Amino acid sequence: MFQDKNLLIISPVYNFFVKDQVDLLSHFFHKIYVLVALNPIAEISNFLPINYLKRFRKKTMICLDDKPENVIVIPTSLLYAPTDYHYKQLGHKHFKIVENIINKNKIKFDLIHSHFTWSSGYVGAKLKEKYGKPFVVTTHGFDIYLWPFKDDEWKNKIKYVLNGANQIITVSQKNLSYIQKLNCNVPVHIIPNGFRRNLFNQKNSDECQRNLQIQFNKKIILSVGNLLEVKGYDFLLKAVYELIQYKKDIICFIIGVGPLKNKLFKQIKKLGLENHIKLLGGKPHDEIPLWMNACDIFVIPSLNEGNPTVMFEALGCGKPVIATRVGGIPEIISSDDYGLLVNPSDFKELSEKLLFALDKKWDYQKIGQYSELFTMDNIVNRILDVYREAYAAY
Repeated sequence: MFQDKNLLIISPVYNFFVKDQVDLLSHFFHKIYVLVALNPIAEISNFLPINYLKRFRKKTMICLDDKPENVIVIPTSLLYAPTDYHYKQLGHKHFKIVENIINKNKIKFDLIHSHFTWSSGYVGAKLKEKYGKPFVVTTHGFDIYLWPFKDDEWKNKIKYVLNGANQIITVSQKNLSYIQKLNCNVPVHIIPNGFRRNLFNQKNSDECQRNLQIQFNKKIILSVGNLLEVKGYDFLLKAVYELIQYKKDIICFIIGVGPLKNKLFKQIKKLGLENHIKLLGGKPHDEIPLWMNACDIFVIPSLNEGNPTVMFEALGCGKPVIATRVGGIPEIISSDDYGLLVNPSDFKELSEKLLFALDKKWDYQKIGQYSELFTMDNIVNRILDVYREAYAAY
C-alpha cells in the first residue's frame, strides 16, 4: 500500500527504538525522511564535563550505522535553554524550522508520524493542518504521564496534539489511562516497544562470559540504563548491600552513562560494595546482548518508566526481569514465569526478590518464546496497520 509513498518522521532521536522501527518500516515505503530535533547546546559537553548534556549530543541521538538507503536523516537544529519554561515555548519554533527544511529540500510526504507529543507532536499536528496529510503520534512515557498534568497550559498543548492526530499509538495500558483523563476522542492503539531479534537472542552464557572476560564463580545481576535519579540506581545499590548479607557470591554490573556516575561511585565505596557492583559506563549497542546473555537475572529499578526497551531485549535473551511496578512494566512481566515485580524505591523488597530470583530455577526457553510477541517485526506490522487506518481517511 505504501511502496510509492513517502513517510515523514518527526522525532528527537534516530537511534534506539525509533531507529529500529524506522529501519524496518523502510521496506514498506518509497522514502522515509527523519527530521531529528537537536539542541546545539548539548554539544558543549564535548568540551566541558557537563554529564547531563552528554546524552543529548548529536552522536548519541543519531546513529547512521546500517541505515537503509531510502531513509534520509536530516538533523534539525533547535536552540533553546534546557528549562521547562523554554521547552514549553518550543512548539511553534520547531514547526517553523521543520517547514523551512521541507521547503529547502523539496520534501514530498504522504504520511506524518511524530514520536513524543512535544514538541514533535505539535509539529506533526501543524503539518497536518497545512498540508492535509494524515498524522500519527506516539506517546512514549513522560510526555503523556507528566507534561499534561503539570499545569493547564501544558494540558492544553498536549490535548491539541492528541486531538489533531488521526491515530494515536501509546506503549502501555498505563499510558492509555492518562490519555483518557484528557478526554481525547482519537483512536488509541497500545503497541509496546519491541526489540531486534537479530541482535537479542539466546546464546550460551559461559561463552558470553568468556568473550567479555568476566568469568566468575558468582551469580551475575545486570542493569542497563542512563544514570539518572528516575532510574532508581541508588536503591539498587542499597538492595545489593542487603543482598550480600545473605548471599556473597554475586556481582552486579550496571551499564550506562549519566550525571549520577560520581554520586553512585561514592555510594558504592561508602557501602563497601567495590567487589559486588561495577559501573561499566556506556557500551556499544551490539555488545549489550553479550552482557544480557552472560547474566543470570536482569533488573530494572526505575522509579518511573514508559515501556523500557531493555526489558524486551532481556526477555529476548531468555533472562528473567526483576523490575518495579511502574509504567507498562506490569503489563509485560505479567507472570512469575517471566520475572518478578517490586514496589519502586523499596530496596528491601528488591533485595528479597533478587535473592529469590537468584535461587529460582527459571525456564529460559519459555521466557524466550514469550518474547516473540515483542519482536520488532511484529511491532512494525502493527504500526503499519495503524498507518493504514490513518491513511484510509484521506
